[in-house]
Amino acid sequence: MRIIRWLSPCNLRIRDRLSVGAIALFLLSAPAITPRLHAADEIEYFAYLRSVWFDGDLSFDNEYRYFYDRGIARAWGFETTFLGQTTATGLRPNYAPVGTALLWAPFYAIADVATRIAAAAGARVTADGYSRPYLVAITFASAVYGFLAVLISAGVIRTVLGAGRIAALAVCAGTPLIFYMYVAPGFSHASSAFAVAAFVLVWLRVRRDWTMGGVAALGAMAALMGMVREQDVFLAIGPVIDYGATMMRASRDGLDGVRPLIRKAFAGIIAFVVCYIPQAMAYLILNGRIAPDPAIEQKMFWSSPHALRVLFSPSHGVVFWTPLFVLAVAGLIILAAGRDAGNRPATGSDARWIGLVMLVMVASQIYVSGSVNTWSAAGSFGQRRLVGLTVFLSVGLAVLLRNRPAGATSLALPLLVIACVWWNLGLIAQFGSGTMNRQRLELSRNTYNNFVLIPRSLPGLTYRYLFNRSSFYKSARTDIAP
Repeated sequence: MRIIRWLSPCNLRIRDRLSVGAIALFLLSAPAITPRLHAADEIEYFAYLRSVWFDGDLSFDNEYRYFYDRGIARAWGFETTFLGQTTATGLRPNYAPVGTALLWAPFYAIADVATRIAAAAGARVTADGYSRPYLVAITFASAVYGFLAVLISAGVIRTVLGAGRIAALAVCAGTPLIFYMYVAPGFSHASSAFAVAAFVLVWLRVRRDWTMGGVAALGAMAALMGMVREQDVFLAIGPVIDYGATMMRASRDGLDGVRPLIRKAFAGIIAFVVCYIPQAMAYLILNGRIAPDPAIEQKMFWSSPHALRVLFSPSHGVVFWTPLFVLAVAGLIILAAGRDAGNRPATGSDARWIGLVMLVMVASQIYVSGSVNTWSAAGSFGQRRLVGLTVFLSVGLAVLLRNRPAGATSLALPLLVIACVWWNLGLIAQFGSGTMNRQRLELSRNTYNNFVLIPRSLPGLTYRYLFNRSSFYKSARTDIAP
């Protein structure tokens, strides 16, 4: 209940003009959400939900065959991997965690009830778990969770800085989050942004006094993060460092100061274990052990040999695909260095510590992403494995914007942010229309397209996206007029 209260709309103060305007804009943008599943990852997340809801098991053979037989999942290797292999327990493999399906479940349940009522009333709709109402429900759910990530990020900005919440909207539009909310909502990344943002907000509330219930709530949120995307659980390193620093200060009073903190730490661990049970059970049923499929382990090289590529490669490196990332990290560095000149709720030293811990959390995700031999996430938009960092980028960008120089140059930074947002939106247009190499950027060509050709073709692309979206699924390189 405490978590719900912390994350409630009133607590996030969504009744001010900015937040009400953002909510209205989100509702008006609902037709832009794409109710479609296509990639293997999307089908894996969906398979959990449909199989448990309709079949009461984790046997995904029928779900995989449904999408394969209809030509939806015909990417290279899908049949061999998902219909030609079995796990140690004789089931079809599923490399995705269960958290996204859990977050989708309330929306899916509403869709199921509504579909059954409509079918009973004579509507031509099938209550099979696959039909359009179900896909609309889960893709809308992803968009909702992505939007909640933006609202919560604004709440985190208010908690740490006191002002600057517009930065959260800029991060939404200037990073791949918006792509995975509207264009490809069947992935887990919008849900990941929500789970991480919620975890960070709970951490900032709990760290004020580290109560037993608060630490338990933090453990529960860490479990949710790990169930949505396994790599996100590494973000728990931030609160662990923060808690360790608190224990070191308490140790000055001897064991009497440390014992209560040890008991609270155990409460957090127990909460994590209890809330992680759905994932543990899924691992046991599928793999015969409480661990991911061995194929996942074979992808990992813990020396993180690809970390620099995750940052700087034209093949989905975050610096080139999402330049707003650079500005936001610069803001976090300013905060961690104690150079933030603005007024804020947190004291100077505390805000500096929070900034430092946030930088460590960001670095943990670059490290883990660089440890995967499929680090580039080939064929996806941007460096999608870092979408979960939305809340940190929002804080960093808010710091940078409020520390911009005064005078005639004060507009330079906002204009640069706008350019970064347009770069992201323009790449989405190129990516969706098939007018770019989806594997890597060709900077001169992409720049020309973004700032010359895309503005010319924007009305036609917008019309197609809203009224003829299927035309993008078979696009060639002729979608943007010369």
